[in-house]
Amino acid sequence: MSKLEVVDLFCGAGGLSLGAARAGFSLAAGVELDRHAHETHALNFPSSKSLQLDVGKLSGSQLHAAAGVPVGALGGLIGGPPCQGFSSMGRKDPNDARNDLFGHFMRLVAETQPAFFLAENVPGILLKKNAAPLKKALKNVPNYYHMLSPLEVDASLYGAPTNRTRVFFIGVDGRRLPALHAQDFAPVANVRSVCVKEALEGLTQQVDPRPPPDEHVWTKVGDLPTGVFYTRVQNRIPKGVGNLAAIARYKTAREVSGHIGTLHAPEIAARYGELAPGAKDAISRSVRLKSDGFCHTLRAGTGPEKGSYQAVRPIHPTEPRVITPREAARLQGFPDWFLLPPTKWHSFRQIGNSVSPLVAEAMLTVLYRHLEKHLLLPCELSVAA
Repeated sequence: MSKLEVVDLFCGAGGLSLGAARAGFSLAAGVELDRHAHETHALNFPSSKSLQLDVGKLSGSQLHAAAGVPVGALGGLIGGPPCQGFSSMGRKDPNDARNDLFGHFMRLVAETQPAFFLAENVPGILLKKNAAPLKKALKNVPNYYHMLSPLEVDASLYGAPTNRTRVFFIGVDGRRLPALHAQDFAPVANVRSVCVKEALEGLTQQVDPRPPPDEHVWTKVGDLPTGVFYTRVQNRIPKGVGNLAAIARYKTAREVSGHIGTLHAPEIAARYGELAPGAKDAISRSVRLKSDGFCHTLRAGTGPEKGSYQAVRPIHPTEPRVITPREAARLQGFPDWFLLPPTKWHSFRQIGNSVSPLVAEAMLTVLYRHLEKHLLLPCELSVAA
């Protein structure tokens, strides 16, 4: 059997990419238009092609050529199309042009004919007001794909320390594979819940609020307990994944990037310090995390085209400050060896836009095992446009 290759569209920093690699897939390419996210992905996935391309203008034949994957040999097309127009947060504009990108993802499914596809989005995509654009997008999918009903997934049930809920659209090529069912993707019975306090284990609570500008900030991290979550925080590095310098620094000096503090005015720090766990600050709208609870959905803020607004960041459960990018990465399920951008704004934006690698690994492991059992590659398929 040929290696099972996937292409990650709208890959961002690489939450889905990492989940795919840990599931056993070979990441042929990640496609991302945003320059900063593209750079982060390229640094962390050096053995994959990092393509800074506009998915809305990309054809199937162009994608095959750019990714270096022959027609008929693509194991999976995965991705998280931008969701701002579907989101229950923000402006919720049903006419947001980015809504069309979900349809372009499905168009590329038809044009590249992968053995399976997986697209992630926000629960708001299933709202009645979005029924028409959703139906239009899904009409692009050829009828030979066995599609599951949309799966709503709570990340905390898959071992992530966040109750972030997302919807997955999954289909397999019925010409080559038997159908899958929703229960195949249910969380396994022995998954252990991980609370905020456990997720932040080993990260120093005192952080520098005045780091050097535009530089990676390296901070020592303490020893961690044993367990599935901590194994993925420290290890489980797939072949060809990870920035070699960052991995070496973590393995030899126990240093992580992005543990960057935020300088608060004294009155803000005092207000945050008095806030009860789970309570929301009346002015900043930041919520104080509960040590024994899950992190709520981390927000990404807006890009330059929408004014570059900073996302509201959670307040640390015990310190009078908002969380650092590295703490956000832990709460989203990213490993310590994953290299974060040098700025807080780009770090939070990329983490907030990402799929939890823990959820991605769980979903894609089911698909990898299904393909490994049933699929023989390459397959003779028609050349798409």
